Amino acid sequence: MDKLKKEQGTVLAQEMIATDIYSMWIETSVAQTAKPGQFISVYTKNASKLLPRPISICEIDRSQNRLRMVYRIAGEGTAEFATYQQGDSIAILGPLGNGYPINGDEDVAGVASANQKRVFLFGGGIGIPPILELAKQLDDNRYQKQIVVGYRDKLFLTDELRQNGTLYIATEDGSAGTKGNIMDAIKEHALTADLIYACGPTPMLRAVKQYAEENQIPAWISMEERMACGVGACLGCVCKTKDVDEHSQVHNKRICKDGPVFLAEEVTL
Repeated sequence: MDKLKKEQGTVLAQEMIATDIYSMWIETSVAQTAKPGQFISVYTKNASKLLPRPISICEIDRSQNRLRMVYRIAGEGTAEFATYQQGDSIAILGPLGNGYPINGDEDVAGVASANQKRVFLFGGGIGIPPILELAKQLDDNRYQKQIVVGYRDKLFLTDELRQNGTLYIATEDGSAGTKGNIMDAIKEHALTADLIYACGPTPMLRAVKQYAEENQIPAWISMEERMACGVGACLGCVCKTKDVDEHSQVHNKRICKDGPVFLAEEVTL
């Protein structure tokens, strides 16, 4: 892989799409090589804040050389990003991480490839945005896409998700769709699948991993973690795994470098 270099992108558009949730399109060459499930590191303009903020890629438009990121204001860095306007420069590094294996690359040893797979695309909270590009790139001839997303209350990206699969919604307060979480939604609609993709908070991923194991379904999960360097050097974002990491020689994997996407059975949650 070529050595990644920080580059200056350009903000094309930005809007608030839910309370403290922002959608930003940026022009950047990263769009040419980015894959669903990867992320970018975004740098603030404040020189006292050296570390970038990792933000998942929501949509990829190679023809227009642009990316969309949908993020939540979680601190001073993301609050700064929310003030950016069309034409502003934005410093980024990417694409980072491994992304989701799709269109045949997700097949694991001992698991036969069905003619058309019923697939769950699970997203929870700010783990929903990367599910959109994943749904867009999954081949309609290969997959029957069941998009199951969980919100606390306010919805976002639902129109785009509906255009790329059958959408099922769960909300904690019951204001839309199923009252509860994504597992409650699949029970209510009696849904089943041959393959799982998921991105969301650890409690959700833990439930997905358990469900996948009980039903013997291969599951690819994208793990959320606070990251520092974003390139695997600092060992600040590790998870427990079955295998020994070649870098650290212990049963750890670096989420930013070896992930963020893992086969669920390989990691401990």
